[in-house]
This record gives sequence, structure tokens and C-alpha cells, in this order.
Amino acid sequence: MNFLDLDPHDSRPLIEQIVAGIKQRVDERLLRPGTRLPSLRHFAKEHRVSKFTVVQAFDRLVAMGYLKSRQGSGFYVAQRPEYGNAANQSCRLERAMDVLWLLRNALQEQSHFAMPGAGWLPGEWMDGAGIQRSLRTLARKSGPHLTGYGLPAGYEPLRVLLARRLEDQGIGCSSRQIVTTRGATHALDLISRLFVKPGDAVLVDDPGYYTLFGYLKLSGARLVGVPWTTRGPDTGAMERLIQEHKPKVFFTNTVLHNPTGVSIAQPVAHRVLQLAERYDLMVVEDDVYGDLLSGQLTRLATLDQLERVVFVSSFSKTVSASLRVGFLACKYEIAESLTDLKLLTSLTTSEIDERLVYELLTDGYYRKHLEKLRSRLRKARGEAVKNLENSGLELYREEEDGLFIWARRDPSENATALAAAAAKQGIMLAPGALFSPYQEASPWLRFNAAGCDNPAIFRFLQTEPIGGG
Repeated sequence: MNFLDLDPHDSRPLIEQIVAGIKQRVDERLLRPGTRLPSLRHFAKEHRVSKFTVVQAFDRLVAMGYLKSRQGSGFYVAQRPEYGNAANQSCRLERAMDVLWLLRNALQEQSHFAMPGAGWLPGEWMDGAGIQRSLRTLARKSGPHLTGYGLPAGYEPLRVLLARRLEDQGIGCSSRQIVTTRGATHALDLISRLFVKPGDAVLVDDPGYYTLFGYLKLSGARLVGVPWTTRGPDTGAMERLIQEHKPKVFFTNTVLHNPTGVSIAQPVAHRVLQLAERYDLMVVEDDVYGDLLSGQLTRLATLDQLERVVFVSSFSKTVSASLRVGFLACKYEIAESLTDLKLLTSLTTSEIDERLVYELLTDGYYRKHLEKLRSRLRKARGEAVKNLENSGLELYREEEDGLFIWARRDPSENATALAAAAAKQGIMLAPGALFSPYQEASPWLRFNAAGCDNPAIFRFLQTEPIGGG
């Protein structure tokens, strides 16, 4: 008798079916802590799947805390913490626990860690002096903004300024089409709440932004990964996935992509929008790293003029992560609905923070700060690329701008195991499985060009033996 019922015709990959099936048995206490699972060979034979598929599924369950691996003995159900009645809450946090675990580790006290896997710039690279200067200017202005709620859609002068900045990128927009948010993550959360229902198929980049995956899992969405190439989304695969899964929304990060660092090519951007038109698909374009690009690049929103595209950006990556000021731009009707949802879930955003960002953008220093930031990042990127290549790593694609470098040591290596070994030596790496919507094992690693200044990183990469998946 089979341990699980797997369906080869199910839209979910077999790995995901195995993970979901074992998780359900553990959660329902049909599998008790300490229970030994069938051997990899036996499980693969009984379920008519490859041993590699079983290994990937079991590895994911180990990473999520459901299983424990004992050398030479096999896999056992792990003892999981009790959360009282939390399991019965309507907000099913376990859907996102894998992402939460990784976020907690990334945001814990990091003073003793080398951080080549971080997703942000070092604090000392940000415009601290500009923030202090703008705070002094803002402190001299009295008014209800110091103690009251802001406007539902956000601080009006900032929205007018943002509309002008979008027009500079060729995106026709009025302030009525802009809603301010607490960073890009808040914007993506609002969009997913409005447009994604439990059971909906949602297209995402593969690899892509893991925090977004957590939001979508929390809403009960079925993630469908669109392979990301050196030119952007694989539009051939994208069309096949649309035909098979009938999604309503595609979330994509088009400029200086997280994690690969690649920007979308214009012919690919045109093709994505053609598919969106043909199959009535909405596209959410995350442009949070766009200000780090030195030259010009045509966004999806530029080509589409916000007909099917919802454009998302933020100042958290270039000004301050603490300010948490972002925005979204879209058709007016959608902006109204998102403003209502913002009111229902969080009332308003901080007008003080938004006024502060407005001061930064209008005093003339932000442009100079960006120029300095891009130059410093280019230099750091050149050094990081040289050191990675000297350490024997293969780059996905060489780019001049941006924060991220996607690289691997060996195609057969499981980068998750490498990251675990690095953590023991005080080095935080970001393995490719983190950026997979299915959390599949990967040899790739995301490196932060601004966080690769510690020689211990490259000594580790050169000396740690290469392991398989």
C-alpha cells in the first residue's frame, strides 16, 4: 500500500504533493514525532517516482522542521512546538512558515555575521545625513500631521511628485492613480489581498522574491513559477502555464531582478504584455531596485501605460529601510479599491514618514545620493565578481549595475547544504531554494555585491568541499 496518494495528473509538481501530504499527516498527528519514514528507495519504488524527487521533498520537510535526518538511519518525524489554538486561526500561518523561518534568521542580530546573502544595502551606504537634514526641516513645521492620521491615499504633495517622476520614465500617471504604502511589501500584500483568492493560480518569477511567495501562500494561492532567463521571463513557458493553470495575476520583478540581477529585455517585455492582453491577465511589476540602474530601461508600465500593469516601488532600498515608504500606481478604479483595502487593514500610512521622503526628494540631494550610491555599488560589484570568479564560481550573467549577483560553484551542488555549512562559520549565504516558489534544491546562490567585502567569504567558498544535492 502506498504511503501517500500521488496524482501524476495533478497541476502541482510531485515534490509539492509529497511535501503537502506528509505535512498534513504530521499536522493531523497521523504521523507522530519519532516515527520513521520509509526509506528513500522504498518510497520512490512504491510511489513510482524518482529517488531524486523523494530526496528533494524530504529535504524541504527537514528545512521546514517537519522531519529530522539521522545519518545512516533515515528520516524521522520531528518534534514540533505546540502553539495552543494558533493552528485553528483563520490566518493559516503554517502556509508561510518556511519563509518566516528564513526571514527571522536574516533579520536577527547580525553583528557577528558576514552578510553576502542579505537583500539590502549596508546602513552606512544610506543617506543618513540627508535624513537628519530633512528631519530638522520637518521639525520646524507645525500642523496636524504631527499627531493625526494622514489622507487615505497618502500625502498629496508626495503623490503629485511621484506622478511627475513616473512621467520622467514615460509612464503617464496622475496623483489620483497613486496610493502610498509602508514599503513595497505592503503594496504587494494589498494587491494580493484584493486580487488573489484561496485556490487561485498565481504566476510568479522562478526564481523570485521569497517574501512575496509567503504572502501568496498565506492567502492560499497556488504558486506557478515562470522560469526566469537571462532576458527575463521565458514567455514560451509562460504561455503554456497560462493555458494550463488559468491564472489572473502575474507578479514579476523586471529591473535588476531579485535574485538574478538581470533586467527584462524589451522584446520580452512586449511579449509579456501581448500574453497579458490575450489571456486577460493582470501584471504586477515590482520595480523596487529600479533607482539603482544607471541608464534607462523600458518598464512594462511604460509600454502598457497602467492598463493591465500595477506598478510598485519603494524608497526602502535607497533611502532607509526604517522609513518604510513605498507606493503603487495603477488605473484609478483599482487605486480606489486598494485605498479602501488599505483603510480597512491599516487605516493610513505615516504622513510624517511620507513628508520626510518628500523633503528628501525635493531638496536636490536625493539625485546626488543616487549617483554616489550607483558608483559605489558598481565598484563593489566589480570586486565581488572578480573574487567570486577567482573562487571558482560561475556567474549567471554579468551585469554592470544592481545589488545582486547570481552564481554557483557546481551544477550538481545543493546550495542549501553549502549555506548551512557557511552559517557555522558566521557567513550568511542565500541559497537558490529560498527563491524557488516550490523550494526546490538549487546549486545557485544570491550574492549581495555590497556585502562581499569580507575575505572570509571567499576563503570558505574556495576550501569547502563541493557536495551534491
